This record gives sequence, C-alpha cells and structure tokens, in this order.
Amino acid sequence: MTPTVQLTGITWDHSRALPPLVAAAQRYEETHCGIRIHWQKRTLDEFGHMPIDVLAQKFDLIIIDHPWAGFCFEKNLTLDLAQVIPAADLAELKHSSIGLTFESYVWQNKILALPIDAATPAPSWRPDLLARAAVQPPQTWAEAVALAQRQLAVIPGFPADLFLHFLMLVKALGADFCTMTDEIAPRETMTRAAEMLRELTEPMPRDIFELNPILVAERMTTTDDFAWNAFAYTYNNYARPDFAPKPLRFGNLLSLEPGGSRLRSVLGGTGIAISANCKNITPAIDYARFVASSIVQKGIYVHAGGQPSHRAAWNDSLADELGGGFFRDTRTTQSEAILRPRYSGYVALQTDGGKTLQEYLRDGRSLPAVLDKLDALYRESRARGGQNFQTN
Repeated sequence: MTPTVQLTGITWDHSRALPPLVAAAQRYEETHCGIRIHWQKRTLDEFGHMPIDVLAQKFDLIIIDHPWAGFCFEKNLTLDLAQVIPAADLAELKHSSIGLTFESYVWQNKILALPIDAATPAPSWRPDLLARAAVQPPQTWAEAVALAQRQLAVIPGFPADLFLHFLMLVKALGADFCTMTDEIAPRETMTRAAEMLRELTEPMPRDIFELNPILVAERMTTTDDFAWNAFAYTYNNYARPDFAPKPLRFGNLLSLEPGGSRLRSVLGGTGIAISANCKNITPAIDYARFVASSIVQKGIYVHAGGQPSHRAAWNDSLADELGGGFFRDTRTTQSEAILRPRYSGYVALQTDGGKTLQEYLRDGRSLPAVLDKLDALYRESRARGGQNFQTN
C-alpha cells in the first residue's frame, strides 16, 4: 500500500481564510490518492506578526503576506518558487492576478508565495443606517470628517492598521514611504498625514483603537453603532446575505478633494508559501498551484467563503452574486493598491509604529515627539536586516 504523504499548513482564523483552504484540500485529496493535507489557524494579529521562522519549523504550507519577503529569504525559511515552477506558468499567474497581488511576492527576483487571496482597505457601510441618516457614502475627506462628527463613522485603529492608514495618507500627499535610510517620509508630509488621521478619528469612540478590520465588520453587522467605515482591509463575507445579520455594502476609496484622485490603500491579501523544511516538496508545490488556479479560485475557493486573487473570480458574475456585489464594487480600489515595504526588519514596525501613532491620536502626546519616535523605530527596523536585504 502506498504510504500517505502528510502536509500541514497554517492560516489565520476567519471564514475568509480557513474554510476555502480546507475545501480545496478535500478536493485535492479526492483526486490525489495517498495525500493528506491538514490546516490549522492562528489569530489575525499572529498571522501578521508572529515570526515565520517558528512556523517554518512546524508547517509545510504557510499562508503569508508580502512584507515577510525580505525576512524569509534572508533566513532561508521558504522556497524560492521561481526555482521550482516553470517561468511560463508564473508569467500566466502574474497576468491573471488582480492588481499587484502577484508582484507583491516577487522580491529581488525571488518569489515568496503564490497569491491566493486579495484584500486592501476600502470603505463599507450599512445602507439602512445611511438612509436613516439621509446621507450618501462620503466621496471626499471633508465628507468623511463630517460623518465622523455625526458619530456615524469608524475606522479600525488597531496598531498595524493605523500605521498602514498613515502610509496611505503619506502616499496620497505626494511622498513615497520607507525609501530613505533615516526617516519614513519628509517630516512635513508625515505631520499632515498624522493631523488628518486625528481630524478623522477625534470624534470616534476611543475603543476604535482596539478594533481590527474583523472586529469592525462584526460590530457593524451585529449592532447599529456605526453606519460607515472609511477604510479597512476587506472581508467579502460581510457583504454576503447569508453570512451576517445586517450585511454591508463595499465600495471604492474616497478622494482628498472633490474631483481629485482616489486614495490608494496599502495592499493586503495572502499567498501560499512552502517552508524550506518541507519534506514533500513536489506535492506541496502541486497543491499550492491547485489552490491558485483559476478553476479553484472562481469555484471551490470563493464558494467556501474565500476572497480570491485570480481575475477569473473577480470577473465571474456568480462569484460577485455570492459576494453581494463585493468584487464589482471594490475592484478599482483593489487594482490600484500599493505595496508595503518588504525589507527584512520591516514587519514589527507596523505594530510599533501603530502604537506610537496611538500615543498621538488617543493619548494626546505631542506630534513632534511622536514623529521623532516613528523615525527612530524606522531606523531600528532597517538595522535589523542584513545589508543585502535592505530594498524597499
């Protein structure tokens, strides 16, 4: 009897994450005799920030986001998929992936993961509550602030999210971020971005600083506390009519000024990486490619609650119907999303930087002191990585 090949994988704890992978694994096992794939889950915060070196010792398949690229290749934790998958197949996947979801995993000509999930901060709202308030979803920053002042708006103020909102505004104000060695961005741009966040969040309840995107969506769909969320990493599940008690609508990002360009949020989503410690590389690669394929992405994956990265799903009318119009309504924002830094020491800066911004937004610490601390944290993050792993 042929021995059974066991593959283990780790993802994060949500209906968008675990069920699609379990469903795809079940189907793969049915068509590949002798292979068993077991998925486990961890919290959203652990997903973003638990060191991958720990996970690479325990799991064959790691659901990962792109900021880990520099760290993983510096420490030789994951396979370079450019070395084990034909270039033509990778080129096709790049062409078929929405926005920069494929490119986000390409780092110094190496490939960290295959994209399987696409997300980026976008607005969401309760149509019934906005109708009750006699307002439309805001289209400009001033309209967003006005809605916040009416106690109708929210954003996730959890540290990592807060830092990424800040980077989004830095970019919108005309500066690149994390390209210099000593400061995140020019000081005047950082000052304005932080002031804008304070203008938006000051009318909001202080508990927003404990809320991540999942908690915001859960609260919006189970209570009437908030009518509109300005930007949070998207979860199409909450637009599905059979998922949440009071479904959300999603849309594209607002502009800073009337008639101006939309904000471009900082790309999220996930890919499937293979641990360098994997003992069954061939079936692991084959399963990863199976999950990333068009037929699975627009079929099993989206039907099980996933949020695919493949254009075949984003173009599919049935997928959009299942998602309550989510894919149609957020496509532009997803396509325009920008990349996070990927140098080796970056990941901890998201949490540390967000906590520092909370000191200004929530606790009232002086802005110059907070920006000094942000730049100091940035320099520390740069120092953590090896010299060959210092590209943005």
